[in-house]
Amino acid sequence: MLGICLCLSVVVHLAVSQEAEEPITYTCTEGYEFDIEKQSCKDIDECKTVQEACKGGMKCINHFGGYLCLPHNARIFVSNGEDEPTTAPPVATGARGVALPVIPARSDYSRVYQSSSHSIQCGVGFMPDSQNYCRDVNECANANPCQQQCYNLIGSFICQCDVGFELTSDTVSCQDVDECEFSNYMCQFQCVNQPGGYSCVCPEGYQIQATRMCQDINECETAHNCRDDEMCWNYYGGFRCYPKNPCSEPYVKTGEGRCRCQSPSVCRGLPPVIVYKYMSIFSDRSVPADIFQIQATSVYPNMVNTFTIKSGNEGGEFYLRRSSNVSAMLVMTKPLSGPREHIVDLEMVTQSNVLSYRSSSLLRLTIIVGPYPF
Repeated sequence: MLGICLCLSVVVHLAVSQEAEEPITYTCTEGYEFDIEKQSCKDIDECKTVQEACKGGMKCINHFGGYLCLPHNARIFVSNGEDEPTTAPPVATGARGVALPVIPARSDYSRVYQSSSHSIQCGVGFMPDSQNYCRDVNECANANPCQQQCYNLIGSFICQCDVGFELTSDTVSCQDVDECEFSNYMCQFQCVNQPGGYSCVCPEGYQIQATRMCQDINECETAHNCRDDEMCWNYYGGFRCYPKNPCSEPYVKTGEGRCRCQSPSVCRGLPPVIVYKYMSIFSDRSVPADIFQIQATSVYPNMVNTFTIKSGNEGGEFYLRRSSNVSAMLVMTKPLSGPREHIVDLEMVTQSNVLSYRSSSLLRLTIIVGPYPF
């Protein structure tokens, strides 16, 4: 009998020892971990533990039970209160770590009972509800503290501005962004700042194209004041009226822009033919630039053509580059600033030593330089 009692005692002792050594486990709400030293749940800083928590150039901001992914220029407004939150409200996070506000279950909050010796005390951005839980205050819904856009956060809020505005130093007010200060190339001609944006304007003689470019208006097709005996010539930024018959004594008109001297004796020393041509160029055009080609209209065997600039090149703005026996290219070597009118006389001499033949003709080229480089 004694032996049986001894065995039972050992069994009971072993059972009691096993129950006493069973480990105690603690569980915390998602986003928290148990602190053994403080014997309480503490927040996990996902911005340090989660690799690349935020993508797409967003910055990571740790928060109770989660984290936020916000633009780098976003500013978080937090009141400078001295009270610390008594609870750690959770924040659910999406697939990319973007904070998603949720209504937590009651077990997610630390409840504080009111009694004669205790009273509930909530941190800044929270207030007690009817069940003595600290609930987030939606500052954006109660009284919008932001001048434009308000976004509520757990325990706080952030302000953002509409497109074309930026936050001021007080983080709640918005001021207009002067886009015209960003670059001189915002508009082709002139940038005009407006609240929340800007607009481009063009000078007289141009119309806006594709929001920032300026396109010349062809006044000769829309409206001009040239007389019936005048022709309208459009140039960049305007138009001019020229006589339909540019010929003067002793020349007579034989074609459009073509004048011929009918009396060789009277026109001795003068070119027998003068051809009038017109062209338009931008102001301050880059150089060197090929601008006009002169070419013989008739080609005969054993004939040699030479091309020269007779007048209008006193400043050395041009030179003639011979292209072939029958043509040459007028090259501009110095930029011309407008508005101005430049007249250049180009002479073509045709001669044949075999036939003892020589003739010449003059091309009077009127170059209208616009007032702008477009």
